[in-house]
Amino acid sequence: MIILAFVAFLLGGYVLLGVTLFLSLLGMFELFRVFEMQKSPHAVLGYLAAIAYDLSLLTDDPEHWFIPGLCVFILLTLIIYVLSFPNVKSTKAIAVPFVFLYVAFLFGFLYRIRILDGGVYLVWIVLLGAWGSDTFAYLAGVCFGKHKAFPRLSPKKTWEGCVGGVLGATVIGAVYGLCLSSKLPDFAPLPAWAALAIVGACSAVLSMFGDLTASAIKRDHGVKDYGKLIPGHGGVMDRFDSVLFTAPAVYLLLTALL
Repeated sequence: MIILAFVAFLLGGYVLLGVTLFLSLLGMFELFRVFEMQKSPHAVLGYLAAIAYDLSLLTDDPEHWFIPGLCVFILLTLIIYVLSFPNVKSTKAIAVPFVFLYVAFLFGFLYRIRILDGGVYLVWIVLLGAWGSDTFAYLAGVCFGKHKAFPRLSPKKTWEGCVGGVLGATVIGAVYGLCLSSKLPDFAPLPAWAALAIVGACSAVLSMFGDLTASAIKRDHGVKDYGKLIPGHGGVMDRFDSVLFTAPAVYLLLTALL
């Protein structure tokens, strides 16, 4: 996964967008499968919306296309629902824009970060915040974990692990900013290490909620894993659930601090 991320982040452009689109479509398929609608006309519309959205990111002003495109997408979703009635339940029609926004839209922030000034270095904060905090949370939980944080959603998560994950991501962000300060854009009045420490801490908090959100959906539908694509991890949604929350958080924080 690190090798794939390195190549995609380094090359950026069409390569990164192609990788994020591929992951988006797989993630949407996994989520539609949980809702038992992966091959329905609604799901096909969702896949087409994901492709159209990623292509819009290549334009000079993607925001110009987003709202009109989203309106058309929602209207088409409702039209298909009406034409399919009563064979399709309203809950499944409602799931289509949710899956698109949850997976494809949030995945798109990886590309958005990459095209920022210094994005080839800044985009790594997403993975450092998501996977780095996961690693530190695991270590802190094993060593010090005593108090269960979310027993109904994730029985092994502890408050000590959560704190360890946030502190670990904060340190990673600070060290990363310190080591690459000469290659990063200006965060004045904050030094790069302080700015990225803040980004790391905030992204770690949201990373946990990303993991818990995916777990809640699985438990709500009686599913153990979203897929079997990645040995030992499950599917795209099992491995990238925290990234989906971290990517937009990092983008918004970076654009606010730069």
